Amino acid sequence: MEKQIVIEENGIHIVFEIEEDGNFKLLHFSALPFQAEKITEATKEAGFNFIEMNLYGFDRPHERHGNKYIVTSHGFRMKYVSHTDERNEKGRVLKFITSDEETKMQVESVWQFYDGIPIVRMQHTVENQGEEVQTLDYISTFNYMGIEKEGAKRQDEKLLLKLPHNGWQREMNWKDYTLKDLGMELVQPKEIQRSSNHFHVSNTGNWSSKEFLPMAYLENQETGSSLYWQIENNGSWHWEIGDQNGHLYLALGGPNELYSHWFKNLKPGESFITVPAAVGVSLDGFDGSMAELTKYRRIIRRKNQDNETCKIIFNDYMNCLFADPTTEKEIPLIDEAAKAGCEYFCIDAGWYAKGFWWDAVGEWEESRERFPNGLKEVTDYIRSKGMIPGIWLEPEVMGINCELAKKLPDTWFFVRHGKRIYDRSRYQLDYRNSEVREYMTSVVDRLIQEYGIGYIKMDYNIEPGIGTEYAAESPGEGMLAHERAYLQWLDGLFEKYPELVIENCSSGGLRIDYAMLSRYSIQSTSDEEDYRYYATIAANSPSGLTPEQSAVWSYPLPEGDREATVFNMVNAMLLRIHQSGRLDKISKEEKDLVKEGLDCYKSIRGDIKNALPFWPLGLSAFDDEWVALGLRTEEKIYLSVWRRSGNMPCVSIPIPEGKGKAAKVVCRYPSFNTNACEWNRAAGTLSVNFERENMARFYEIKLCEEN
Repeated sequence: MEKQIVIEENGIHIVFEIEEDGNFKLLHFSALPFQAEKITEATKEAGFNFIEMNLYGFDRPHERHGNKYIVTSHGFRMKYVSHTDERNEKGRVLKFITSDEETKMQVESVWQFYDGIPIVRMQHTVENQGEEVQTLDYISTFNYMGIEKEGAKRQDEKLLLKLPHNGWQREMNWKDYTLKDLGMELVQPKEIQRSSNHFHVSNTGNWSSKEFLPMAYLENQETGSSLYWQIENNGSWHWEIGDQNGHLYLALGGPNELYSHWFKNLKPGESFITVPAAVGVSLDGFDGSMAELTKYRRIIRRKNQDNETCKIIFNDYMNCLFADPTTEKEIPLIDEAAKAGCEYFCIDAGWYAKGFWWDAVGEWEESRERFPNGLKEVTDYIRSKGMIPGIWLEPEVMGINCELAKKLPDTWFFVRHGKRIYDRSRYQLDYRNSEVREYMTSVVDRLIQEYGIGYIKMDYNIEPGIGTEYAAESPGEGMLAHERAYLQWLDGLFEKYPELVIENCSSGGLRIDYAMLSRYSIQSTSDEEDYRYYATIAANSPSGLTPEQSAVWSYPLPEGDREATVFNMVNAMLLRIHQSGRLDKISKEEKDLVKEGLDCYKSIRGDIKNALPFWPLGLSAFDDEWVALGLRTEEKIYLSVWRRSGNMPCVSIPIPEGKGKAAKVVCRYPSFNTNACEWNRAAGTLSVNFERENMARFYEIKLCEEN
C-alpha cells in the first residue's frame, strides 16, 4: 500500500510518496494544492525520484535519451528508510534517510524551512556503508518532476523561464524564454514525449557567474504559480529542465562529470556532502518571488555590522586612477572623498608594483616608487580625515613573474597534465594546502596590523577551468575541495576580524553566489565604465543579491554636466555606494551634487537593510529608454527612475498597492529638480516627465487613504 507524506508549510504544498517496494517519490512542490489526477502513470515508475544519483557500473532499467540526468542508475533504486519532522530556530526541518540494499549507499537529506518564507534549502550527505568503492559522478540537490502539471494548456504554451545572463560589464541581464524559444516544442503526444534534448545551464570553473547567475525563475502563466531557485556554490553548478514520458522535470545540483569533470570515489565509510540549493514557490509573480528570496538571503547571511550601517566606500579605481595609485595622486582624492562624506577609502590595484603589476601579484609588499614615504603615510592620512583605509587584494592567485611563485613548489598551485595552470599570466593557488592558507592569513594580518586596514577589496580575475588533478581523483573534485577550503579560510578571517569589511569582487560581478555572499557583506556588481548602461545593472541587481550587498559605482566625470553627476548618484542610491571618479577634477557644482547625494543616501540607508525590491517597469534591458527600481518599506516607497536615449519624455510608473490611494510624492534627489511628476490616484501610477535624455531622479512616495 502506498503511503503519502503531505507537508503544508509557509505556503508550500509538498507531497512525498513511499511506494509498496519502498521507492521514495517527490510528487508535488508548489504554491498550489496537489491534484493527483495530473500525474501521468506511465512516468511514475521511472520518474518522480526524490533523488537522482548516478554510480558507475550499474545499468538503467528505463530509457532516457541524451545526456539528461534522469532515470539515473541509483535514483530509482533508493528506498525510503525513515524520516524525522522537527523544528529548530529557523523553522521546520525534514530529514529523510534513503538507501540502496545492494550497494549499501545511504543518503541523508535535509530540507530546512524558514518561518514565514516560502523557500526550502536542501542538501544531501551520501555515505558508502558498503564494502566496495563506489564512484559517484552526479547527485541532484533538488529533483522535481511535474513542473508543468498545473493548468490545462500545453506545457510549451504556458511556461515562461526568466534566465539571468551574466557577463563582464553585462551583469544581471535577464531574458524571457518560452519552451518553444528553447527548442522544446511539444511535437509528440504529451504522454510519450521524451526527446533527447533538454535545456541545461551550467557553470564550469571558479567564476561561478561568468555566464549566468546560479538562479532562475519559472512561471506557469496560466495558473500564476511559479518556482524560483538558487544554487549556492562558488564554482561549478548545473541545472536542467527536460521531458520524460509526459512530464517536465527540474533538476538542480553542483558539479558532475559530464559538464564539469567531477566525480568522487567513495571508499567504504566515506561520505560526500552535496552543493546546497534553495527552491521557492509563489503566486505573486517575479517581484513577489524576489522579495521572498531577499528575505531568505538575509537569513542565511553572516550577521555583520556592515549590512546594518551601509557605510559609503570611496574606491580610486573606476574612471579614476585605474590601478595606477601614487601618494601624489591619492592625497587630493582623499581630501575630496572626506569632504563629500565617504566613510571608507580603498586603494585599488597596483600599490605593490612600480610599473606593470598584473603578472607580478602575490607578495603584497608596498611599492616605494609609488609611495616614497611608505603606504602607511597614505593610510594614516586616510584615518586623519575620518575615514577607514582599505586595500585591494587578489588572494587566490600569484603572477607568473612573482618572485615568490618561482620559488614555491607546485603543491601550492592548480596543476593539470603535470603543469601549473596559467590564465591571464597568473597561477591559481590551491587553498586545500594549509601553507597557502597560512601565507594569505599572514598577508591579511600584516595589512591590518601595519597599515590599519579595515576594508579589503578581494578581487579575482582568472578562470582556471575544470580544476586541478593534484591530490584529486578528478579535476572537478580538486576544484570543489579547493572552493570549500577557501570558504573555510574566509570563515576563519571573519572569526578573527569580525569588524573587517571584505568586498567580493571577481572582475566585477563574475562570482555572485550565496556560497560567497553568505560570508561577504558586500559584492561588486560590475566593472561597467559607462554610467548609462550601469543603470540596468544597478536596477536589476537586487534580483541577484540583497540591496545592501549590491555595490554600484558612482563616478561623475570631469567632462560631464550636472545631469550626468545626478545619473551616477541615482545609480547607487538604493544599493551600496562605491563612490569613485576624479572628485579632485570635477566642477564645484558637481562636487556639491555628490555631497548632496551622499547626504541623501545617509538619510535613507537605515531603511535599505529591511526593504524589499520591486520593478514597476519590469526588469531592465540595456536598450530600454526608461528604467525603474523600487524599494518597499513598511511606511514608504523609494523609487529610482532613469531615462536614457529615446523619444518618450514621459512615462507612467505603476505602483500596484497605490491604486485608489492618495500619495505624497517628493523628489528627494537632486534638490534642483523642476521636472513635472504627478500622482494618478485612480490608476495608482506616478507620471514623470524628463525633458532631456540621460536623466535620473530619486523619489519618496508615502501612500495614504485620505485625500
